[in-house]
Amino acid sequence: MASDRMDGKTDGGDPRFEVMIVGMNGDLRGKQLPPGAEAKVWAGDIRLPTSTQSLDIWGDDNDDITGLSLTIGDPDGKVVPDRRSLAPMPWAPEGSMQVLATMHEFDGSPSFMDPRAILASVLERYAARGLTPVVATELEFYVMSADWREAGRPSPPESLTYRGEPNGFQLYDMSAVDALDDYLRTLRAYATAQGLPADATTAEFGPGQFEVNLLHRPDALAAADDCLYLKRIAEQAARRHGLKSTCMAKPYSEHAGSGLHVHASIIDRQGRNILDAKGGEPKLIKSVTAGLLNTMREAQLIFAPFANSYRRFQPGSFAPVDLTWGSGHRGTAIRIPDKDGPAARIEHRVAGADANPYLLLAAILGGMLTGLDGELDPGEETTPSHIPANTTRLTHDFLSAVETFRTSPFITDIFGAGYQALYGDTKRKEALAHLRTVSDFDYRTYLPRL
Repeated sequence: MASDRMDGKTDGGDPRFEVMIVGMNGDLRGKQLPPGAEAKVWAGDIRLPTSTQSLDIWGDDNDDITGLSLTIGDPDGKVVPDRRSLAPMPWAPEGSMQVLATMHEFDGSPSFMDPRAILASVLERYAARGLTPVVATELEFYVMSADWREAGRPSPPESLTYRGEPNGFQLYDMSAVDALDDYLRTLRAYATAQGLPADATTAEFGPGQFEVNLLHRPDALAAADDCLYLKRIAEQAARRHGLKSTCMAKPYSEHAGSGLHVHASIIDRQGRNILDAKGGEPKLIKSVTAGLLNTMREAQLIFAPFANSYRRFQPGSFAPVDLTWGSGHRGTAIRIPDKDGPAARIEHRVAGADANPYLLLAAILGGMLTGLDGELDPGEETTPSHIPANTTRLTHDFLSAVETFRTSPFITDIFGAGYQALYGDTKRKEALAHLRTVSDFDYRTYLPRL
């Protein structure tokens, strides 16, 4: 049994080496190798079925609707590691390491199903223009009691409750940080061990809800890796302290949902921020903002990939429901924290914490691309004193988002027709399963009255 050391490390046991690919839902799948076997990883000798990256939220390959598994013999692909993502696993025996990989076909081409490859292809478009996106993520998540399996529902950690009830809103509340200090220290120790560019940690609205900010990187693929590793760190640290962490977008009906905000700017070959309204093209940051707003409905299934995701989009919450933008308004879909100087950037505030970081950044950077070539107009600005009328609204319906995604020319261009069909058809099955399921709400509300 692992000891609960202050540094979060595990005593004893043989080190291990894990090579992992990223699934459709941001899940990690791969192989755990014994000591010394990592040479096979660097030699490119690790194989996994390519259909591994087509698995839905239940782990089904859906061969009947995709034809990508047994129909074609469930062929292997080559698991090609990205050495830049090599990192220690501080929760495992000393010397344990992990590395992220991209699935390739045997002809050397990246698999069309690989989320890392999809993001890489978008970055190639920027590179062809002599441009580099600079990206940072802000991840919100909940920490909860570990008895969720037995209870059948989540509950806050005992230290944040009184007689089983939450102590109240905890936004920026240092007493909430203090109450889970042991957990947060372990999380920070793990982040430091992995070299993640973690910055501030804050308590958010919900009981046991926290946000960790990751610093900007001029490498969007590495930024997505950081975010994925942070999710794993949050969960591993929770296990160490007898807790559970979740990036479920809306784990509690009565408490705030969890978001995944993205800050992005673009630099040229000289390192100049082209979104700088003073030092660059004054209208470009607005045109890029318009590109994001124009493609947001089509990409909403990426930002909100599950049925639960749509419970987060509620009027009066900090999760945006309208396609709006503003310089200082946190209720907008796109916020511009700074438009002048090297820090000029956009903040994309729509995605939930449950979003796949690679697909999320591909959609955001793809939307920004559409604003680089013209002078698109984002419409009226939302300010504290002015809310534009007749704005377009994001959908609150999972199936509607699926159908919009499946027919979008923008999605075809950014993700490819093959992945559009795979992702859209798989999510359509999930949406229909949700619609067909009679919930406890139905029984409590309608059965006694109808």
